[in-house]
Amino acid sequence: MNSPSVVAAAMAALMIFLLLTPPSDAAISCSDVIKDLRPCVNYLMNGTGKPPAACCSGISAIQTTASTTADKQAACNCIKSASKQINPKPQLAQALPANCGITLPFTVSPNVDCSKIT
Repeated sequence: MNSPSVVAAAMAALMIFLLLTPPSDAAISCSDVIKDLRPCVNYLMNGTGKPPAACCSGISAIQTTASTTADKQAACNCIKSASKQINPKPQLAQALPANCGITLPFTVSPNVDCSKIT
């Protein structure tokens, strides 16, 4: 069963990619996050197999852009808010990091607390 909390978990997992970014002076806006993740939406809702290259490129762009704690938390909150509007397949959402070739040191969960990201 698909639910907004699963969507939030998946999108929060994408945000966690931001934890892997090197420091820089970049700032991130919600509109940039949405633009970068837009190629993932159809995949998360209807896809099978590997995500499109544009989706993984978008994740990579967010990872590069969001470098400060504030940027990471803002991106997380933006993703969680936007994710409430789509209805993804939970298995695709949970597998998205690995399917884009990124390993995360945590379990994807709908309970990610954006304020705890540093």
